[in-house]
Amino acid sequence: MVRDDLCITIPSDFRCPISLDVMKSPVSLCTGVTYDRSSIQKWLDNGNNTCPATMQILQTKEFVPNHNLHRLIQIWSDSLRHRVHSPDSSPVSDSVLSSDQVLDLVKRIEIDQSSTDSLLRLVSFAAKSVENRRLLCGIGGFVPVLVDLLRNVNGGVLVEQTVRLLHLIRNEIEDKERFVKSMLKSDRNCLSSLLLVLRKGTVELKICSASLLEHLAIDAESKIVIAETDGLMQELLKLTNSENDSNLIESVLSCLISISMPKRIKIILVHLGAIKSVTKLLSETNSTSSVSITEKVLKVLETASTVREGRMEIGEDSTCLAAIVQKVLKVSNTATEHAVTTLWSVCYLFRDEKAAEALTKANGLTKILLLMQSNCSPPVRQMARDLLKIFRINSKSCLASYDTKTTHIMPC
Repeated sequence: MVRDDLCITIPSDFRCPISLDVMKSPVSLCTGVTYDRSSIQKWLDNGNNTCPATMQILQTKEFVPNHNLHRLIQIWSDSLRHRVHSPDSSPVSDSVLSSDQVLDLVKRIEIDQSSTDSLLRLVSFAAKSVENRRLLCGIGGFVPVLVDLLRNVNGGVLVEQTVRLLHLIRNEIEDKERFVKSMLKSDRNCLSSLLLVLRKGTVELKICSASLLEHLAIDAESKIVIAETDGLMQELLKLTNSENDSNLIESVLSCLISISMPKRIKIILVHLGAIKSVTKLLSETNSTSSVSITEKVLKVLETASTVREGRMEIGEDSTCLAAIVQKVLKVSNTATEHAVTTLWSVCYLFRDEKAAEALTKANGLTKILLLMQSNCSPPVRQMARDLLKIFRINSKSCLASYDTKTTHIMPC
């Protein structure tokens, strides 16, 4: 008996308009019509200057490869071979969906935005490979469908899976600027959905949401829109201390760093209590496995120290200053650079006397002298020299608290 599923129907889009065969190397003319390379090349070589399908005169005879269609044809062909060689096998998994199946799932979601099963299958398909993700992004209207889905639904599985899928394909979206604008429209419902996931989602979904927010922060305007979304920055800061998952904490810190470049957002970050939040985290990260987290925490503090409000708060927090000093020369070159830059901003640039005293009590002079003898970068060395001037001004208090074990090290 011949199985019905072996009756092959070739999608019309896969056929070359000239040969009517499945295209092996699809290329598109300036008219937008796609042909198999060998067929259209033969047509043009024969002296024709029109598009065979539309009969429009060609402004140029150049053509470009249609990579998206090529991938769809490859997936369709691979699926077909699987069916032919495994007639008694179970249905193929979502990771090897045929092109017809992929297109059908996208259409189902577009027609019925409550189609959870279709969304789940596409998530599984996208998670399999970069090629699958590129293929999805190449389907016209697919990304806007997901954005609409994120904007129009109110929580639950649909929001979670949409966030997961957008996170998977985010780096393959070609028109990133258009994607960002659609996600940050004035109603901001997309950001509300991402905030909802940050509050109620699993650890994995929270990571997806934070990474998506970082991906959306492409310029000052987008960063401001994100930062001024009610409750969003507060929730990100809350996650730095309320979760034990290092991957989530690192994702959240990366997001905060990315968002907080404009001055007005740095000030917002300080007013929301970022200094105390990350100081607590800095004091708790002592293992070598937390190097990346420590670097990012110090980067947040460095960012805060570039505005007056941040320098004041760091300068008044002796615990914060002591934690920063402790990380100098102890974690990594990157961590040391962030730490020294912060100390330089607060103690030298801002001339905060209270901060200078706290730096002295935290054995800062010893660290600065050791730093001068290390293989640090020229900018770090210059900042260390500037900080030594602070100690010279308060030489008596410095000498009183100076570690006698390193008295052989003298300021240069």
